[in-house]
Amino acid sequence: MSDYTIEAELRAKTGRAETRRLRRAGNLPGVIYGGGKPVLAIAMDELAPYKLLDQEHFHTAIIAIDVKGARGKNEALLKEVQYDPLKDTATHIDFFRVSSESIVDMEVPVHPINHEKCPGVVAGGTLEIIRHSLSVHCRADSIPDHIDVDCSKLAIGDSVHVNELKLPKGVEAPHGEDFAIVTIAAPRVEAAPVAEEEGEAGGE
Repeated sequence: MSDYTIEAELRAKTGRAETRRLRRAGNLPGVIYGGGKPVLAIAMDELAPYKLLDQEHFHTAIIAIDVKGARGKNEALLKEVQYDPLKDTATHIDFFRVSSESIVDMEVPVHPINHEKCPGVVAGGTLEIIRHSLSVHCRADSIPDHIDVDCSKLAIGDSVHVNELKLPKGVEAPHGEDFAIVTIAAPRVEAAPVAEEEGEAGGE
């Protein structure tokens, strides 16, 4: 079952000139691939995914893409988004076909929680995020929006490793046990200024 639906049309032409023309007309080019089916070059209203891209769930949810002129369902995951480096707006979107039972590997963001009052931060340490995302292995309909990393008991120098996480049922994170995600760094100590030697000016 899909949580989002996007309407699109088939693109008769591809290439840079065609994509520029589409963008000038207020359309966003994209492709749908995978699932043992042909690649579909599509175009959608640029406003269709505009607000959705800001939603964390949209990046890990199954999306139903209703393509006019194409037969069959196109349920897919958001695979890659290209952005304009100056305007920071989407310029192209790749979708990867799946079913709810498909087993997939996805990058999922990590959310450190309870770090504001952990012993290490209270003592002056700083939370450092070593990994901002984790690769997870699970069914397409079980991809978590994010993974919480509990930091409530961390002292200065402590870290949370992937084997210490409480992952949702059916979700695996195929990393080594020593794969550190966050740590509490010791406070920085500024070096004391070096005092000028007495009489230095007069002795020269």
